[in-house]
Amino acid sequence: MILTLLALFLVPVAARAALFVFEDRPSGWRNADWSSVGALPSAAEHPEARVLFLSGRTGGLKGAVAVHSWVVFKRPGAKSWTRYDVVGWGNPVRLNGWAPDGRWYGSAPTVVADIRGAEAEAIIPAVEKAVKDYRYANYGDYRLWPGPNSNSFVAAILRDIPEIRATLPPNAIGRDFRPGPYLGWTDSRTGIELNLYGLLGVKLGWVEGVEFNLGGFVAGLDIRDPALKLPGFGRIGLPSSTANAALAPSR
Repeated sequence: MILTLLALFLVPVAARAALFVFEDRPSGWRNADWSSVGALPSAAEHPEARVLFLSGRTGGLKGAVAVHSWVVFKRPGAKSWTRYDVVGWGNPVRLNGWAPDGRWYGSAPTVVADIRGAEAEAIIPAVEKAVKDYRYANYGDYRLWPGPNSNSFVAAILRDIPEIRATLPPNAIGRDFRPGPYLGWTDSRTGIELNLYGLLGVKLGWVEGVEFNLGGFVAGLDIRDPALKLPGFGRIGLPSSTANAALAPSR
């Protein structure tokens, strides 16, 4: 059991932390690049509805092993994008605090899910309702670990709309936060989950694959889109089928 824990959790975390030391990262939020990567068109140039769930590596020491997640959407014909994040200062839920495809602490965002057209138009009201109903939206509710944090917020939206059939990356620490013990459906309702406060758990499902959670760190296998899930590194394998388009910095 000890060797298994070392192989699944401690070794990947230690390796990711070692790599982090040699990365060129901003020393703080003041000198980080928060600008748009220029991957999303202006809302006026994109008439159809669209919903994106995005994540980007966070800052500080936690950036060695964790990402920050947010949601972006636009209705058909809307003249602007709408972005929601949760942050750890002030009132947690922020509306349009950054560009929809903005870098997070200098890191370009990656796509967790990209829904377009009629399907996106149908789920936007559910996204807005999930944001409005988020139970940890008051000053002082935010908690970095084990949650509720930015990833807990986005996971709660995905949990409320299981038909999206998407899950946050394994290094989205806080995504599995729950206020108490839980045994039941996974967020996508395609499997079974046992969870103790987001600190210890196991999942088995079509969308989630096989996951083991220890202290908020997740290791496992993606079955639907074959990949390894490693603490600190995230998914390593085939691209997720829910990420229809990657966001890359414009040239």
